[in-house]
Amino acid sequence: MEDIQKYAQTSTAWPFEEARKILQRLKTQPPSKDFVLFETGYGPSGLPHIGTFGEVVRTTMVRQAFSLLSDIPTKLYAISDDMDGLRKIPDNLPNQEMIREHLGKPLTRIPDPFGTHESFGHHNNARLRAFLDTFGFDYEFISSSDCYNSGRFDPMLLSVLTRYEEIINVILPTLREERRQTYSPFLPICEETGRVLQVLVVERNEKAGTIVYKREDGKLIETPVTGGHCKLQWKVDWGMRWAAFDVDYEMSGKDLIDSVKLSSQVCKILGARPPEGFNYELFLDADGTKISKSKGNGLTIEEWLRYAPETSLSYFMYQSPRKAKRLYFDVIPRAVDEYLSFLDKFPEQTWDQKLNNPAWHVHKGTPPQEELPFSFGILLNLASVCNTEDKNILWGFISRYAPTASPKTMPMVDHLVGYAIVYYRDFVKPHKHYRVPTLAERKALEDLATSLKRGKRDAESIQMEVFEVGKRHHYENLREWFKALYQILLGQDEGPRMGSFIALYGIEETVTLIESALKKE
Repeated sequence: MEDIQKYAQTSTAWPFEEARKILQRLKTQPPSKDFVLFETGYGPSGLPHIGTFGEVVRTTMVRQAFSLLSDIPTKLYAISDDMDGLRKIPDNLPNQEMIREHLGKPLTRIPDPFGTHESFGHHNNARLRAFLDTFGFDYEFISSSDCYNSGRFDPMLLSVLTRYEEIINVILPTLREERRQTYSPFLPICEETGRVLQVLVVERNEKAGTIVYKREDGKLIETPVTGGHCKLQWKVDWGMRWAAFDVDYEMSGKDLIDSVKLSSQVCKILGARPPEGFNYELFLDADGTKISKSKGNGLTIEEWLRYAPETSLSYFMYQSPRKAKRLYFDVIPRAVDEYLSFLDKFPEQTWDQKLNNPAWHVHKGTPPQEELPFSFGILLNLASVCNTEDKNILWGFISRYAPTASPKTMPMVDHLVGYAIVYYRDFVKPHKHYRVPTLAERKALEDLATSLKRGKRDAESIQMEVFEVGKRHHYENLREWFKALYQILLGQDEGPRMGSFIALYGIEETVTLIESALKKE
């Protein structure tokens, strides 16, 4: 264990770099609450989406790294901002006319459009908890509405009232002139309509713990800032929450860099220290546009899990968190194969290498061990060439190549076979297009078929033979040779490592495939 901790102190894996920032923080001020608190926030105006999962899994990876470096207990709060007023109706919700009647109200005071929970906020909170539970995250769920209504935030709300001028002097310079005229950290909740109001506060009574605001009809209303009668503007709310819970670590998207700075200032004004954290890049959809939970323009958790194991999604989230990445269906096969490659390397690595291996972070330090003779890409192409959605047919090829292989002895491979079939059916099969070989390509294919007929060989020998055929036929860039094979034999622009694929599919079957392509005019 000491050796592992020694390597953890110098690991360049980003979760360990983040964990060491927390350790440095604790040197100057140990946590008074006897544990280190990680936090992740969730805006439940839309249904939970894959970006939310990404934030939780990345935070969990930092927490896991910290636990290897320190014996101090840790907790993770997953906090729902369900006290927010609903500003617009997400496109992917039912009963939109009903929801329109409740615009402006806190999410936990809007009827559930799905009809399954006591409110829209409760429904989406349940969705959040359900998929976090599916992935086995260790967290404590916190409802912002519950904290406001129960009085849990009351001491900090009164502190905001006391430091009102200091706080607005931080916020006002960041606002447009028109917004400055009516800005207040407090958003009263109208007793008559139930809506969250952005109105002018004309008077404050620190002793009574109340504010007086002017309604649109000109009437002056006095209301407590405590007990759920008001909520805070979100940047102030964020800083207040850090102070109320004494949060030690929270990450956020790159689009919130300026907000983090403002909320940190608010947190300091309230007498607390802002948490450590870093800003990750945002995910992009197929068109390079930021994914949005309200638009539903990215992959959902359910969609990824339809085509690949959950561990591959965790791996995707681990990789390069500060780099913007497309998050669409076509990234899945590569993510799976990269994950499997790291998993395969893990057992033979030294501890310093293991702690830098994504598999350690994806599997909480204990990656599974199972022989994986094939990549996901090869299984995908096997399904494509066989033109089948029958797992038994694919297993026939697999067991011929590896006689001891079976769904029972290789359950991970069996799962991958199932994913490959579904992905092939939905994305590959509808777009397959075989092209006819050119005269020069015909000669090269005839040469390849002749070479393959010379005898049974392993994947490496076959791969070298494919290379040699390409060289003999004057392919200056061998990528063009392999691309031709993919287009002519597989009906696609990209494909597997040919040596491994031919070894799995079979030499005789590959020769037959080549001969069939040569017959096309």
